[in-house]
Amino acid sequence: MKKINKTEVLKNKLIKYSGISLILVLSLLTFSACDQELPDNVVKAGALSLTASKATVELTQKNVQSEAFNLTWTSGTNNGTGAAISYSLQVDKKGNDFSKAITFDMGKGIYAKSFNVGDLNDSLLIHWQCTPGTAVDLEARIISTIYSTPTAGETSPVINVSVKPYQPVSKTLYLYGSASPKGTDLNNALELKPQSDPTVFVYLGSLGVGSFKLITTLGQLLPSYNKGTDNNHIVLRTADSDPDDQFNITEAAVYKIIVSLLDKSITFGKVDLPAYSTIYIVGDASPNGWDISNATPLVQNTTNPFIFTYQGVMKAGEFKFPVNRNADWGQDMFEKVDDTHMYLHVGGTAGDDKWTIAKKGYYTITLNLLDNSISMSREKLYMVGDATPIGWTITSAIEMTEDATDGCIFTYSGPMLAGAFKFPVNRNSDWGQDMYMRTDDTHMYRHIGGQADDNKWTITTAGNYVITANIETLSLSFVNQ
Repeated sequence: MKKINKTEVLKNKLIKYSGISLILVLSLLTFSACDQELPDNVVKAGALSLTASKATVELTQKNVQSEAFNLTWTSGTNNGTGAAISYSLQVDKKGNDFSKAITFDMGKGIYAKSFNVGDLNDSLLIHWQCTPGTAVDLEARIISTIYSTPTAGETSPVINVSVKPYQPVSKTLYLYGSASPKGTDLNNALELKPQSDPTVFVYLGSLGVGSFKLITTLGQLLPSYNKGTDNNHIVLRTADSDPDDQFNITEAAVYKIIVSLLDKSITFGKVDLPAYSTIYIVGDASPNGWDISNATPLVQNTTNPFIFTYQGVMKAGEFKFPVNRNADWGQDMFEKVDDTHMYLHVGGTAGDDKWTIAKKGYYTITLNLLDNSISMSREKLYMVGDATPIGWTITSAIEMTEDATDGCIFTYSGPMLAGAFKFPVNRNSDWGQDMYMRTDDTHMYRHIGGQADDNKWTITTAGNYVITANIETLSLSFVNQ
């Protein structure tokens, strides 16, 4: 069957019935086109009406980010004027006659509104002051504004949705007490992380010997969640007269704590991890000096979390290892026993034992928290390649001469052949070590062992050369003598 074109039909009628007003026909054409542009799922023309996806809704905090329900409406009609239509949605508690309505200006071309569980619950409790756990009837209506001359509009029949709000538990939770790494500083309590279920919180980290409870607001002791009937349950404490029972930790270690505020449950126990997940280096020998708030972090080994490493330039001076960047200097620190061992200095106690770097250089410093050992080595630099006298025999790579005062500067003086060269940091035969490679003729970068790049310098004219490499500034010079 041939599809009828409404526009062509109207044009034919204009020709056939010359008495019909040209303006009226054009208006009909405009309205017809506008009507066809509406989304297919929107009922076109007719009386304005509103529909809810659910008649009854029970809100739960576990679904705080989900949709509670949605409202959809028909387009209504512009009465053949061709005028644009905009919409306002009003929602109120039944019985208010929309005197306390929340109004949503939906604008033009919008025919649906979704209501989020958390936002709707907040509106019920705060705006309409509803009682948690008690269902309340909401009323909704949609109002159209037709931008004709004069402006017109219509209001849909009122619909009802029954909604039961919940009493929300805290959206934040903090570890507080003598067992906490941050102790009993109310304004600096340690925050637990909410999970995909926002009523469940987790802490993974160190706990010392002592006790703890859980506060909900920084700077406030109440309300708090305290020990309930046993070590697996919590109870909400809201007044000073309520019992202040706390959970006890008898052995310092790394613990995992899982708290469910809705279930009022808690689990905690030791895990096989180091007491600290971050360690920093500070001191006038370190990159950022004694600025502890900007202390340089060590890198935790991905396969052995008890191993932490710093690799980089160290100046002549002193250093030690804080476990955080707190500016009050009251934190725990790893300090010197001797050149190969360390101890954990407890924050606030006497002692200030530091290591000393005698000569500036590029160092690798490794801490092992299993046996409290420390190792330090200053990097050497070698040269290898078919431009060198030893060729590509890396086990015989030429050791460059370290500067007398600056261990980041290395020099080679001697014959070079036409060919390529680069700078490994050791003579390991597996070629998996770090190397310094070519950025351009006067600059270099540190190639990480095992990566695919292989950028070398090239000597085009054989002769005696002085080659100087600075692994701090990543600069290079080579002069044919």
